[in-house]
Amino acid sequence: MVDLATRRHRGHRTHPEDIDVTNIEEPRVARYIFASKAASWVWLIVRLWLGYEWINAGVSKLWGAESMAFWRTGLGVKGFTLGAIAESKGPHAQVSYGWWVAILRHVVLNHYLFIARADAIAEFVIGIALVLGAFTAIAAFFGLAMNFTYVFSGAVSTNPVFIILGILLVLAWRNAGWLGLDRYLLTRLGTPWYRHNPTSPDPNRSVNNT
Repeated sequence: MVDLATRRHRGHRTHPEDIDVTNIEEPRVARYIFASKAASWVWLIVRLWLGYEWINAGVSKLWGAESMAFWRTGLGVKGFTLGAIAESKGPHAQVSYGWWVAILRHVVLNHYLFIARADAIAEFVIGIALVLGAFTAIAAFFGLAMNFTYVFSGAVSTNPVFIILGILLVLAWRNAGWLGLDRYLLTRLGTPWYRHNPTSPDPNRSVNNT
């Protein structure tokens, strides 16, 4: 019998059954929190609260008290950026990364109106997606990206809480949106949700009839 290494060396195509796959099981607690329908009620509460906060921030910048500074003029982003650049100097600088200061100076300041409007729309859309449970993990990921831009710029505020909850929602992608549209959207994308039956064969295990 020719071993796998020899077959690869000779240019033979490797078949799936030739690959040695080691499955590492999740701890029972992790499966319950991040994969069970029972825990989806917890994630529903997290989604609704976090989504409301994002929607509230977006509405304020689109149509509310901050609309002049963000949607109309973009001066809110410009002022925030200038403040972050100023905080990058001195022995106790709040903005510590030179590469981030360069992005703020050469990218954000040159396109502050576009970025301000994109920021307002993104916050609103992220909030709607979280409340509806539509592509929850993707929405949470983009929320995390925005939170980190604020943190890199020296703004703490509620960002640490948002970051923690966002990371948890990404980890709980399988059940965070079960009580929402993800129950239908992810299924149509091929998410492997199926009712487990101990007496039925493993759908991931190939059967060799030879």
